[in-house]
Amino acid sequence: MSLSRRRFLSQSIRAGSLLGAAGLVGAPAIVMAESRRPAMPYGVMSGDMLPGRAMLWSRCDRPAHLLLELADNAEFRNARKLEGPTALPASDFTTKLDITGLDGVDTLHYRLRFAALGERDALSEPTTGHLRLAPRQSRDVRFVWSGDTVGQGWGINPDLGGMRLYETMRQVQPDFFIHSGDTIYADGPLEERVELDNGEIWRNLVTPAKTKVAETLDEYRGQFAYNLLDDNLRRFNAEVPMLAQWDDHETLNNWYPGEIVDDPRYTETNASLLNARARRAFMEYMPVRQWPDSPERLYRRFPYGPDLEIFRLDMRSHRGANSANRQAQGAPILGEDQISWLLAGLRDSTATWKVVAADMPIGLVVKDDERFEAVANADPGKPLGREQEFARLLGGLHDAGVSNVVWLTADVHYTAAHHYAPERATFQDFTAFWEFVSGPIHAGTFGPGELDDTFGPEVAFQKAPPTGQSNLPPSRGYQFFGQVDLDGESRELTVTLKDVAGDALFSRTLAPRRS
Repeated sequence: MSLSRRRFLSQSIRAGSLLGAAGLVGAPAIVMAESRRPAMPYGVMSGDMLPGRAMLWSRCDRPAHLLLELADNAEFRNARKLEGPTALPASDFTTKLDITGLDGVDTLHYRLRFAALGERDALSEPTTGHLRLAPRQSRDVRFVWSGDTVGQGWGINPDLGGMRLYETMRQVQPDFFIHSGDTIYADGPLEERVELDNGEIWRNLVTPAKTKVAETLDEYRGQFAYNLLDDNLRRFNAEVPMLAQWDDHETLNNWYPGEIVDDPRYTETNASLLNARARRAFMEYMPVRQWPDSPERLYRRFPYGPDLEIFRLDMRSHRGANSANRQAQGAPILGEDQISWLLAGLRDSTATWKVVAADMPIGLVVKDDERFEAVANADPGKPLGREQEFARLLGGLHDAGVSNVVWLTADVHYTAAHHYAPERATFQDFTAFWEFVSGPIHAGTFGPGELDDTFGPEVAFQKAPPTGQSNLPPSRGYQFFGQVDLDGESRELTVTLKDVAGDALFSRTLAPRRS
C-alpha cells in the first residue's frame, strides 16, 4: 500500500537537515548569466534498494550544494525538502545520499538541484527521477539484467541512436536493473571511425578519457563519465534503480589481485594499484551503498518483498591468480569470507526465490590465454581448482534443503539458458538449478562457449553470432538482456531472454518448489 501523504510528510527521512522556506522549483529571484549556474550533465541515478531505503546519486560540474525534494507523487505535492552533501573535486563532484525512513512508500519521486557555493540564488535546472521500493507484501515484480557496456571499441554512435538497449529495457518498465559487470571498459580506447567488414563506417563519440587505457584516478572517472553522455542511459537511470556489479574491465582485462600487467600500453603495471583507483571511481560513479564497517565491499544481499531476494556477488576482488585451475586443494574465486556469507545467506533467506547475481558463469569455460578466467577448467572430472568452492556451496545448499535458487550472469557476450542437473554431472551432491546468461548491453558479440560437465550443465537455448564471426558491432543486433517476472499470486518466476528490439528469444516459467 502506498504511504499516505500525511504519514509521508510526518515521517523522518534521514538525508540531511531541512531547507528553510526557499523552494527548489520556480525561477530564481535574480536573473543571472547561465555560466554562473551549476549544471548536472550526467543526470540522476538510484540503487541499492533495501526495505524503506535507497541510494540517490548525481554529479555537478563545479563545487555546489545538493538540494532535494522527495515525494510520493509525480507532481511533488507537499514534497519534503532536504539538503544533501556538497559536490567537491575530491569526489569528482559526485554526490550520493542514503535515503532512509521510506517504509510504506511504493514509488519515491525525487527532484535534485545544485546551488553554487556562496551564491545560493545560482541554481541548476532541476532533474527528476523515481524508483519503486521493495514491497512488504507479495506483488508482481519485474526486473531486468545484462552486462558489458562500451566494449571492444564500440562506443556511443550518434548515427545509430546511441546505446539503444538501455531504451529497450526502459520500455518494459522494470522495477530494477542488475548490471552484471563490465559497467565500463577502462582498457578499451575508442577510435572516432571504424570501418566494418561490409564497408560501412561506425562512428564513435570520443572523449579524452577514451583515447587511452585508464591508469590514473581521473582517467578511470572519465570512463564512467563517458557512458553517461548517452541519452538512453541517462533516461534509463532516472527511472530504473540499479544493483551494480563489477568484473574485470572496470580495471583491465582478466586482472586478479597481485598481477603484474604485461601490456605495453600501461606505464603502471601493478594491477592492485590500478584496481584501487578503479574501485574509487566505481564507488563515486555508481549508486552503491558503502557501509562503515566495510566501505569497499561489493557483495551484499537485497531482499525485495517476501518472495524475492537478490545476492550480489563479487567474483573479481577476492580471487587468486588465473591458472590451469586444477589445484587439488582448490583455488579461490569468491574467497572464504564471501563463500561462507553466501552459503549462510541462502540458507537463512525466507524469500520464495533466491536470485544469485554472478558476474561470471559457473559451467562455461572462459579462457585467459592458456589459463582459466572463470570457474570451469574444461575438465569434466571431479571439482578442482576454483570448482571446489562451488562444489562446497552447491553441496551445502543441497544438504540444507535450500531450493528455488536461480543464477543470473553475463560476461560472455551472448545469451543462453543452462540447466544444471546432478544426473548429468560428475559432482552429484547438489539440487538441480538454472543459470541464465545475457549481454552484451553495448559491446562486441562473441560465442558460444564450451560447457564443462563437472556440474552437469545442458544448453536449453543460446544465441550468438554465426560460426566464424566475432566482435560484431551493436548495429548487427546481437545485444541482449534478460527479463524476470515474478507473479505475486502464483509465485511463479518467468525468465525471458530478449534482444535489442525487445523480441523474446526464449522463455521459461519456473514453479516454486515447496519446502
